[in-house]
Amino acid sequence: MNSPETVALKKDVGLFGIVSIGIGSAVGVSIFSVIAPSTALAGPAMLIALLIAMAPMIIFAIVYAFMGSALPVSGASYEWPRRFIHPFVGFLISWLRIAGNIAALIVLSVVLVSYLSMALPLPQKPTIFAIFMLVFVLNIVGVSAAARWQSLMLVILLATCAILVFYSAPHLKMENFAPLLSKGWLGVFAAIPLMITLFLGIESAVEVGGEIKNPGRNIPAGIFISVVLTAMIYFSVAASALGVLGEADLGASSAPLLDAANVVLGDWGKPLILVCATVAIGTSINAIFMIFARFLYAMGRTGVLPSVLARIHPRFRTPHVASIVAFVFCCLGLLLPSNLIFLFLAVNIPTLLKYGAVSISAARLLKQEPALYANARFRPAKPVILFLAYLGAIVAIAVIALGISADWRPYAALGGWAALGVIYYLLNARRMRVEIPAES
Repeated sequence: MNSPETVALKKDVGLFGIVSIGIGSAVGVSIFSVIAPSTALAGPAMLIALLIAMAPMIIFAIVYAFMGSALPVSGASYEWPRRFIHPFVGFLISWLRIAGNIAALIVLSVVLVSYLSMALPLPQKPTIFAIFMLVFVLNIVGVSAAARWQSLMLVILLATCAILVFYSAPHLKMENFAPLLSKGWLGVFAAIPLMITLFLGIESAVEVGGEIKNPGRNIPAGIFISVVLTAMIYFSVAASALGVLGEADLGASSAPLLDAANVVLGDWGKPLILVCATVAIGTSINAIFMIFARFLYAMGRTGVLPSVLARIHPRFRTPHVASIVAFVFCCLGLLLPSNLIFLFLAVNIPTLLKYGAVSISAARLLKQEPALYANARFRPAKPVILFLAYLGAIVAIAVIALGISADWRPYAALGGWAALGVIYYLLNARRMRVEIPAES
């Protein structure tokens, strides 16, 4: 079997692939589940909450764009904290993300199967297993194949959203947007934590940085295009649903996009939303699995997990062992309960911790390795990076704290998983290779 030193990851993901991965990670189940409760909290001003929720992600997007340009590497959210903060920090963030990614893939698959079951009765867990198997095969064949699948699904997603928005236009009722602040500013602020989940994962392409062509230019460009397109998708779809259904009906809906599509498209509404849901959630599953395998690969490459995870397939030049392990974890996740609120928080907490750690890594990169800053294609002024980096860390901690009031159990479960990780790290500290391997 070839070692990672003799076989390098294949660099064949271009700009459109980066955008597809970013949008695919962000535009998933949230667009089908967040609009209604946000409207119940904020009324028509949920559109304002959506715009405000973009602010934290713009901060993180700039930080990630800089880091991706300065030091592109697969498993970036593990590699950067490990290198610029401490190896243990990188390990713990990624250890928590194992649990977070399992939860994310399970919740996405559960919702996807529930939508597919509207057209054809399907057994839940066998169907989820089949979904995982399909995604696994795509990622074994190559990241370019997975990225091409992402690109195809992105085109379908944009087309279905455009059809819904276009046909909603004649049905929009301007009175449904007034009074804009029907629930006051307190309602807007209450909706913001929900709306933030719409944008989580927009930076995901950095996790395959070692497999991206011209990463110094393509990563920053891809992240910013992803942010703009994602915001356009969310705002246009949310505004259409509100204009068609009104505050009361939208806030009480269990399937808001389906209800809106039924009004404007009649019998065609249900199949359109089923296609949209399948594609949106399918892209998220594919993107998250891709990232899951890459940070397992990165952890194996540095020795904090068994080094076999760092093996690269001699033909496809993909981290096939890490992909196999990710697939096994996904299958074990089928044993988890299907409580969506619990699972959503289990996903968001490690993600926000990752954002905070990467933000601090950006600040430390400026001090520890100024040459990386000097060589970056995208490099805002150093004071700007420092300000955004520390602000990003503060915002990440604040949003994590906001979620405790919703459900404390995911915090306890992740705390237990973190404790296991600390024990594993301490028991294996002597054999771990904590030196920084040469970048290919």
